[in-house]
Amino acid sequence: MTALQTIVMLLVSNVFMTLAWYGHVKLQQIGSITDSTPLFFVILFSWLLALFEYSFQVPANRYGFIGNGGAFTLMQLKIIQEVISLVVFTLFTVIVFRGEALHWNHVAAFLCLVAAVWLAFLK
Repeated sequence: MTALQTIVMLLVSNVFMTLAWYGHVKLQQIGSITDSTPLFFVILFSWLLALFEYSFQVPANRYGFIGNGGAFTLMQLKIIQEVISLVVFTLFTVIVFRGEALHWNHVAAFLCLVAAVWLAFLK
């Protein structure tokens, strides 16, 4: 698997992960899920989305790992995944939850993460 394929699969995985973890909050805001909706159903909904997350996450890590012919070490895969996760979450929050603002300290934190990725790829 190429590096780009791995990153795309991690990106898709993180979209599903973000929807699984936070989508029900938005559905509650718009009234599709109410306070009276049993938590069990909300958990099942999230698990269904998480199934799609894992359908991309596991192959991305398995085939993206250098030991299986991929392009990345385990540490690199994890750091890439974390950065993708925060970028997807930030976009989701700013676009879907329009009341959330992006502040200078959030940008500074992301720059620190970019530095972490750079450091992880040093030999």
